[in-house]
Amino acid sequence: MNKADNLASAAGQSHSSPSSFDLLIVGGGVMGLWAAVKAERLGLKTLLVEQVRLGQGASGGLIGALMAHMPDRWSEKKQFQFDALVALEAEIAELEAATGCSAGYRRCGRIIPLPKPHLRDIALRHEQDAKTNWARDGRQFHWHVLDAPPVAGYLADASMAGGFVHDTLAARMSPRSMGRTLSAFLKTAQNVTVVEGVGVSSLDPDRAQATLSTGETVSFGHVIVSAGYQSFPLLQQSLNLAGAAPLGQAVKGQSALMKADIDPAMPVLFLGGLYVVPHDDGMVAVGSTSEESFAEPFTTDAQLDVFIEKARQLVPGLENAEVVERWAGLRPKAIDRDPMVGSLPEHPRLVALTGGFKVSFGLAHRLADAALSVVQGIEPRLPQSFLLESHIAVATKSS
Repeated sequence: MNKADNLASAAGQSHSSPSSFDLLIVGGGVMGLWAAVKAERLGLKTLLVEQVRLGQGASGGLIGALMAHMPDRWSEKKQFQFDALVALEAEIAELEAATGCSAGYRRCGRIIPLPKPHLRDIALRHEQDAKTNWARDGRQFHWHVLDAPPVAGYLADASMAGGFVHDTLAARMSPRSMGRTLSAFLKTAQNVTVVEGVGVSSLDPDRAQATLSTGETVSFGHVIVSAGYQSFPLLQQSLNLAGAAPLGQAVKGQSALMKADIDPAMPVLFLGGLYVVPHDDGMVAVGSTSEESFAEPFTTDAQLDVFIEKARQLVPGLENAEVVERWAGLRPKAIDRDPMVGSLPEHPRLVALTGGFKVSFGLAHRLADAALSVVQGIEPRLPQSFLLESHIAVATKSS
């Protein structure tokens, strides 16, 4: 069955009339996949179209660190992220039970070396903040300040001028395994049709129609735009925001996968932008860069070499480890940095679900809930800075 037959068959329509769905999801990265899973559970007749392959873009990266904001200066944004990170454990367990797949999830914690003495005083304040703010449903997560790493032999230099932080909230997953688990759930879905190799050329939210790259027209009750950094120009065009600044940009990230005999239960290591993340398959992910200016978006370079060398110096188990993969990709950074979710009163059928270039995997399940709330006509429970209208206000002011 070709792509056009797929769409017509799924919609129960002939080729001469538009295919019709309750919900069209544009983009099959982690955001779009979670939205499709949630739509299936709600019984919405849904079409998910992905221009290349599911989980292909930034969602096909290597790192998978799930880390919270600092526990100080508590805000609705930090509370939302904390709640999402705690709830993700059960969400993944439910998916794994339904599919028999593994997302490579583990609440492994995090080690943060403190190379300067004054950082210890700051960390001690955060330790107290965590006792107040990092608690939920009888579970207490900690920001311990220690003189030595919590695991002996993991780090090369066991002395730091300010000591070490051991964060027990942090977790990790395998981005690719997470994508496969979500995709496996959708393979048995009753309400969701997934079509790969098809993009969206244009959206008309007022007429509730989309033109696909196949030339076919699809009508929808609502559309969720979750196409990563490619969401920004599509939203800009569809919402007639030609006079505003761009709603977001692509940020390049580079990372590497190294084969090493390191216990996968080891905490994530974070120091000065460097992540070292042991995974379950004998691999350790290292990275990642965050580049707003770049010439080659999908090619790795010397910037990644610096991260690899730094990781070798910090972790003895990586000193002679083979680099088995080097990865580069583009991540979506909204104009106001936070995730971009929601709709506008004048265009209620079009829902944004993008941005969050550093926190997507930890928040995607809850952001998808919020996007589906909009589809159901329910006010989304989101921090104000996450809302589409908030980002548009920044873009308009910046123009």
